Amino acid sequence: MPEIELPDLAASEALGKALATCLRPGLVIYLQGDLGAGKTTLARALLHALGHAGPVKSPTYALVEVYVVSRLYLYHFDFYRFMSPEEFLDAGLDEYFREDSICLVEWSDKASGYVPPADLVLSLREAGAGRRCAFAADSGEGRTCLTKLFAAWRAAAS
Repeated sequence: MPEIELPDLAASEALGKALATCLRPGLVIYLQGDLGAGKTTLARALLHALGHAGPVKSPTYALVEVYVVSRLYLYHFDFYRFMSPEEFLDAGLDEYFREDSICLVEWSDKASGYVPPADLVLSLREAGAGRRCAFAADSGEGRTCLTKLFAAWRAAAS
């Protein structure tokens, strides 16, 4: 599983910007990591790179935050507070996972068996003063996105 180092906030924001270049409708992206690992920071950077000018907050209490940027529907989920995976269906969240939307999912394991599988998984963890991000592509679309992401990351680093 490839990994990159994110030594500071600027690096996390650069990763969000690089990720924005490879998004396409229909993608499901899992953002994994402990509390405070930088999942929402990454989502915020991605949304700002797409042109969203407003605030980006954690969907911990709302379950989902909805963003429409240039006719692109992006849904940011957080299932941390789920007590059982069935809450995913009870809340009607399956309706958001469509071919015309992009779904960022935090704490996907809390909705295991109900949340659609990821195309791309980004696993964030603390590493010294910064963070590390590991990547896994679980579909053809995820592999295409990951290839574009690394190309954009390398170009930004040059």
